[in-house]
Amino acid sequence: MAYRITENCRGCQACVRPCPTQAISGERHQVHVIDPQRCIDCGACGRVCPFGAVLTPAAELAGRVKKANWPKPHINHKTCVSCGLCIQICPVSCLAFEYVREGSAARGFPILVQPAACIACGFCANICPVEAITMRAGLPTPASP
Repeated sequence: MAYRITENCRGCQACVRPCPTQAISGERHQVHVIDPQRCIDCGACGRVCPFGAVLTPAAELAGRVKKANWPKPHINHKTCVSCGLCIQICPVSCLAFEYVREGSAARGFPILVQPAACIACGFCANICPVEAITMRAGLPTPASP
C-alpha cells in the first residue's frame, strides 16, 4: 500500500517538494496523485498537507505537523554497533558516519548531518538492529560515543 491523495486536494503542491522519490504529480490547482510504485511510505506528504487531503496506507487521514515538531533520529552511540544500515536506508541522505578514534583504530558512528533535510520517516529507527535510534521531537543533542 502507499499513501493516497483525496479529492480534498487543492493542488497547492506543498506535498511535492518533501517527497524524496518524486512520487507525487499534478498540475497546480488540480488534484494531485501519488504513484504507488514510487511511494516509500515515508509520510512526508501527509505531514505538510494544509488541507488534510492525504491518506496513510491504512486509509487514515494523515495529520499536518509543523516541520519544527517533526521527530528527528536520536542515536545512542553506546548501543550503536556502527552497522550503517540507518545511513543506507535514509531516503534523503541526512545521516553520515562521524569517525572517532578508539585507541589505534577509528570507529564510525552515524550522526544527523543535515537536520533540515530529515523528513521524519523513521526508517533509520525501524531498521536499527539494536534499537539505538529513537525518533523524538526537536533537534538531537550530540551524544558522545
